[in-house]
Order: sequence, then C-alpha cells, then structure tokens
Amino acid sequence: MSQKHKYICIHGHFYQPPRENAWLEVVERQDSAAPFHDWNERINFECYAPNAAARIKEGNEITKIVNNYEKISFNFGATLLSWMEHADKDTYAKILRADQSSREKFNGHGSAVAQAYSHMILPLANQRD
Repeated sequence: MSQKHKYICIHGHFYQPPRENAWLEVVERQDSAAPFHDWNERINFECYAPNAAARIKEGNEITKIVNNYEKISFNFGATLLSWMEHADKDTYAKILRADQSSREKFNGHGSAVAQAYSHMILPLANQRD
C-alpha cells in the first residue's frame, strides 16, 4: 500500500505600522497596550517572541523548544524588524538564524520572503510604483 503525503504551507505576514512620534522620534506610551509600554512591545511578547521559542509539550512536560520561523514562510515589515533589532535583540537574532537554518535545509532558499517597503499590493502596482 502506497502512502500519500500531504503538505501544508503556512505564511506569517508580520507587520506593525511605525509608532514613533514624528516630532520626538520615540514611541510614546500607548495606554491601550497596558501593561506594556506600547503595542509593539505587547505583540512582540504575545506573538513574535513566543514563535521563536515555541514549547512542544507531551502532557504537562515540555519535550522540545522549536523556532517556528524555521518551519513557516514569513515576512516582517521593515518598520517592525528595525524596531525589533533594538528592542528585542534575542528574538531578532532568532529570526535571522531561522532564515539561515531554512536556507541550509532548502538548498539556499530560506523561509523569509521579501516585503515591499511601501506595503502596496504588488500585482496592482504600475510601472512607476
């Protein structure tokens, strides 16, 4: 009996708009993100960082910690990634290592894909765009 393989592709599109006050060039406190200083910190704590060190459990026991970014297709917006490079160097480094690891696994083609800086819908772009 032959075994059929099934595959699934998961793509994570990670983007946060710039949150810096244009006059002060700092991210001001955002009360709606409490108990965190701002939404970048909150979403990083709840999503981006945990995906870089996801716990695999059997029952109540953690059996393995994996970097989900090694296993999915993903892109990070430039504003978010530049914020993370300074605000959470550990998660930033894990994301870069995940792409490197996936390039080794997939013969030079990593899991990270480019995102247009302006965040436009590329198929709708004209020649000037």
